[in-house]
Amino acid sequence: MKGPIEFPGTHRPLYKRASFNQTIDNSFTMAYRGLLKIRRTPEQLIDVSVQPILFTMMFANIFGGAVSGNVQNYLPIVIPGILVQSVITTSIVTGVQLREDMDKGVFNRFKSLPIARIAPLTGALLADMIRYAIATALTFATGYMMGYSPFGGILGVVAAGTLVIFFSWATSWIFAFFGVIARTASSVQGIAMLILFPMTFLSNAYVPTSTMPRALRRIADVNPLSHLITAVRQLTNHGTVCKDLWLSLLGAVIIVAVFAPLTVRAYMRKA
Repeated sequence: MKGPIEFPGTHRPLYKRASFNQTIDNSFTMAYRGLLKIRRTPEQLIDVSVQPILFTMMFANIFGGAVSGNVQNYLPIVIPGILVQSVITTSIVTGVQLREDMDKGVFNRFKSLPIARIAPLTGALLADMIRYAIATALTFATGYMMGYSPFGGILGVVAAGTLVIFFSWATSWIFAFFGVIARTASSVQGIAMLILFPMTFLSNAYVPTSTMPRALRRIADVNPLSHLITAVRQLTNHGTVCKDLWLSLLGAVIIVAVFAPLTVRAYMRKA
């Protein structure tokens, strides 16, 4: 049965609108559900546990000599790039799992529970922040084992990690929107990769944009991920705040301001 049950001859639903405190409490409960799913199926963490380690070692050893002369000199350049790529890519999971839950009828079961209707969506977004934190920690740990020594210190590393996690959480609203409106989970992943693949590689993540052809350089210089990567490099390698950090924060806020209402509206139509 779709929608709330109504009394004959009236238009009043049987459930009451959830209060703000109840919505917050239900959201954290749903976030805990997401963590339980990870504990019971730990293979869900393969992307955030294997990818950062594999990509860091692979790209550092492949491009290190060509770009910076050796791996050690390349690490301050590539670690921030790998960090942004790994964590941003992880945000795709939000939309994919959301679509899978809707396809399996899990959300239909949630409709019969006395919980806030928006809680399954917000809970999923909260739970995935743990995934971003894991990918961030493993990227820095792998770089450290390879000889990376960020001169920004622990405060610079923490600030950079927090910035990337916040930006990725904002990006997850985009893929949550596709998760609601798409027909299948595979289509969500396909759309996401079509967006992120060119954005990631057409940036300053692995090579300086000055080495690119003029047309590609112009695109890379205005790429939002290039601004984010530059901000992370300044924080980790120098411990300084640059304008790219404020541009990244502004971009994240704009993404949430645009896609959060769109996602919630589309979700509430189906919830």
